[in-house]
Amino acid sequence: MRLLLIWLINTVTLFALPHLLDSVQVDSLTTALFAALVLGLVNTLIRPILIVLTLPVTLLTLGLFIFVINGLMFWAVADLVPGFRVAGFVSAMLAAIVYSVVSWLLSALLIRK
Repeated sequence: MRLLLIWLINTVTLFALPHLLDSVQVDSLTTALFAALVLGLVNTLIRPILIVLTLPVTLLTLGLFIFVINGLMFWAVADLVPGFRVAGFVSAMLAAIVYSVVSWLLSALLIRK
């Protein structure tokens, strides 16, 4: 139940993202549902591998390279999911930051432990 609620929160956040940033487009709620699912899978499976592989660069930049990895994951999902578009890499980095913050805030407000 908790996982489904988190997925719905991420979907709502992704669906609202075009209203916050002009460089992101989501065609429909179905697209947002699928993109949130793919984004969750990519962040669960591929992101940890990239973090380990880029650990020296991440340490050298004092952790700021994680923003680049998050932007790359967001951009990759936008290329994979039809109907979900991001204008460019910088837009993907900014969208990933906004997406993370808004999802975190909504999760903190709506999910009680």
